[in-house]
Amino acid sequence: MNGIEWNNLTALNWLWLVAFLAVLVCWTIAWRRRAMGGLIETGLQQRIIAGMSRTRPAVRSLLCLAALACMVVALADPRAGRQEEEVTRRGADVMFVVDVSRSMLAEDATPSRLDRAKAFIDDAVRRMGGDRAGLVDFAGSAALRTPLTLNYGALMRSVDDLTPKDSARGGSMLGAAIESAASSFPSDSTGGRAIVVLTDGEDMDSNPVAAAKAAFTQSGVRVITVGIGDSRDGGRIPVEGKGERTWLVHEGQEVWSKMDPATLQEVADAGGGIFVPAGTAQIDLGEVLERALGDLERKDFETTTVVLTSPQFQWLAGAALLLLVIDLLIPNRRTVPVVAPRLRRSVVRMEVGS
Repeated sequence: MNGIEWNNLTALNWLWLVAFLAVLVCWTIAWRRRAMGGLIETGLQQRIIAGMSRTRPAVRSLLCLAALACMVVALADPRAGRQEEEVTRRGADVMFVVDVSRSMLAEDATPSRLDRAKAFIDDAVRRMGGDRAGLVDFAGSAALRTPLTLNYGALMRSVDDLTPKDSARGGSMLGAAIESAASSFPSDSTGGRAIVVLTDGEDMDSNPVAAAKAAFTQSGVRVITVGIGDSRDGGRIPVEGKGERTWLVHEGQEVWSKMDPATLQEVADAGGGIFVPAGTAQIDLGEVLERALGDLERKDFETTTVVLTSPQFQWLAGAALLLLVIDLLIPNRRTVPVVAPRLRRSVVRMEVGS
């Protein structure tokens, strides 16, 4: 195994299942033989199983187990032929701004608006390639959670940790969030920059249109807004307390939160971007942003060494397929010569005639 690397070693844990099945097959074969010998006397047993083979079922089981073992090892993604290559990453800077106010708990966009925002970011990150990305969350105030980075794993861990916040001022301060995101870009950055806001658009007079316009005209930062939630009927905001699930109430009335497309369209227009009315639908935000940010200027980031290896799983998959084909070609029963009964009858007639 020298020179072999494994990209998914945890898949080898399935070999324990293969081993268990092997023990089970051996026990079943032994039990059948003991049961046959104990129930039927030897002479009659030979007549009943004259055309059956005791070894062929065991061989077929062995072939299936070997094929299963090959597929498990293939899932571990073995690789060989290690090569190192230096590459320079090129990309833009994108800051995701996520609304974490209580209205994002509304379930008109299932499972909730906040969970849908997380899924949208995951879609986008999977298509980003060499773009740097960061994260800002906001409710009554904005906070930088992850600075611009190429470490998408760390970014997504921060996204997964996002939880709704209670705001002392009530509602969302979208304008403050855009200002915070715009100021988080490096001042010496020469590449394209964009802010992607994921929210239902409910704002508490924080003047987000002016903030987006300032970010675009003064710093060249494009602002893209993604509206999440039902803009017509809206959704109620769930509240958990004392083991019971109720709905947020204000002045004796249940609160219904609606997505505000008009505000988000104004913000996008002022910020030189686009408004994506996601609503309650499942969309591929990565594809949308790929088109929207396709004309952003890309700059060179750090040079990194990339290790290239050649996948070897196809050989194991081929071996598994071959073993299964061989298994199909092996019958469970032996071929019994049809002439034997005729010879037996002839011998009987000769004995009677004599």
